[in-house]
Amino acid sequence: MKYLDYYKVLGVDKTATQDAIKKSYRKLAKKYHPDANPGNKNAEERFKEINEAYEVLGDPDKRKKYDRFGHSMNFQNGMDFDPSQFGQYEFKSSHNGFSDFFNMFFGDGGIDIDDLFRGSTGTRGFNTGFSSGHRSLRGEDMEAEMYITPEEGLEGSEKTFSIRTASGTKTLSVRIPKGIPEGGKVKLSGQGHPGVGGAPNGDLYIVIRFKEGKYKLDGNNLVQRVELYPWVAALGGEMKIQAPGGAIQVKIPAGIQSDQKIRIPGKGYGKTNAGRGDLMLQIKIVNPRVLTGEQRKLYEQLKDTVL
Repeated sequence: MKYLDYYKVLGVDKTATQDAIKKSYRKLAKKYHPDANPGNKNAEERFKEINEAYEVLGDPDKRKKYDRFGHSMNFQNGMDFDPSQFGQYEFKSSHNGFSDFFNMFFGDGGIDIDDLFRGSTGTRGFNTGFSSGHRSLRGEDMEAEMYITPEEGLEGSEKTFSIRTASGTKTLSVRIPKGIPEGGKVKLSGQGHPGVGGAPNGDLYIVIRFKEGKYKLDGNNLVQRVELYPWVAALGGEMKIQAPGGAIQVKIPAGIQSDQKIRIPGKGYGKTNAGRGDLMLQIKIVNPRVLTGEQRKLYEQLKDTVL
């Protein structure tokens, strides 16, 4: 039997409020309703899954039992669930429109999830033999996203963040390793969901995402905006740029245009001497905010030559 992750079905986080769950349910139900998808069997099945998920998560009591079961058993969506691991139990599939998983734990005459944790005998001959005194289970792992700038990733940094859990909000500190890639994970041991029966807590994995800072990340390349005055763009020359690792001299080709890029090999993102990308200097031509009298005359002369 497959364990069903109802949170994934509704596309919400496990810490979502009841209002957020209801909002997501209504949006998905409208999208996959059979009236809006005539003859579409996939949409019909999706609609059934959405309704089943909301039947559980939309009810605070059912949701509490479902969370308790999922956290303690450390299941993942689609994982096989074998009731016989708790005792002898025979389950017959029903044709009431709900999955076997739902019927087993939330249907009429199914297993009482609370019995699993009391170590008592469930309904319909299901002898759990499960209690904190007989079995301990490691807590479920958690994931959370953190956004950092490319320069924070380049240098490595320590950041503090807050995360909401079932037991409340907690503040943690995480060390970002140098050169961590987009989607890379930092493990915080023992900061996941609590274990059962004295078992250790699960772990918390911080998934790293990037936001724009001084640089913008493009694969392993770093994009940096560089402003040039019109005469530098027209005539070319050299200028000093603050790049990762320190200042460098960059040659500006004559006639460069806005949004063109100058590539500096090996000065991009990544671990030191381990396949770093390139630094891409994106040109933006700007005018001085204030012109001196001499500069204005030169501009007027230039205008006369163009016109």
